[in-house]
Amino acid sequence: MLNVNVKNIDMKFNTSNEVFAPRNVDKGTLAMLSIIEFKNDDKVLDLGCGYGIVGILSAKIVGATNVVMADIDSRAVELTRGNIDLNNVKGIEVYQSDGFKNINEKDLTLIISNPPYHADFSVPKEFIEKGFNRLAIGGRIYMVTKRKDWYKNKLVSIFGGVKITEIDGYYIFMAEKRTTIYSSKKKLKLRR
Repeated sequence: MLNVNVKNIDMKFNTSNEVFAPRNVDKGTLAMLSIIEFKNDDKVLDLGCGYGIVGILSAKIVGATNVVMADIDSRAVELTRGNIDLNNVKGIEVYQSDGFKNINEKDLTLIISNPPYHADFSVPKEFIEKGFNRLAIGGRIYMVTKRKDWYKNKLVSIFGGVKITEIDGYYIFMAEKRTTIYSSKKKLKLRR
């Protein structure tokens, strides 16, 4: 059992060696959570939820029915469902999903992700592009990685801008959706 306090909220988690960061909450995730400002009416997606810390914390702040969680890994989804019960935040929707494939929710206001950044960029590319399409105008996406340049460039090309905060070697990216079309497509239209 992993006991955690984030934003002065106590939580507990069952974990497994089969999922990411089983012994301690990932430092990048903690860094990202330390700067996220939740709004009472946020509709949150925890994308790549692992055993559930981000989504469960979100549910304790904005309410369980305003939170959706997803992970490609069946063991992560199983642990998340158990941890939802353990932390008494019933009402969260949890999906086993490859990216956005099985997620129907739209008009999200907050997408939070610690994407796999030790592999190629196909996963975060999809998270950013499809995340943009699922966000409401004014919605935000937060991502944390140890790599800066690719994420900065990709987020700027889609959202038109990005705020980057560095904490202990982790880069936390926040981009806000301000229009319905990708920033790079707007520039192409202007050139014609």
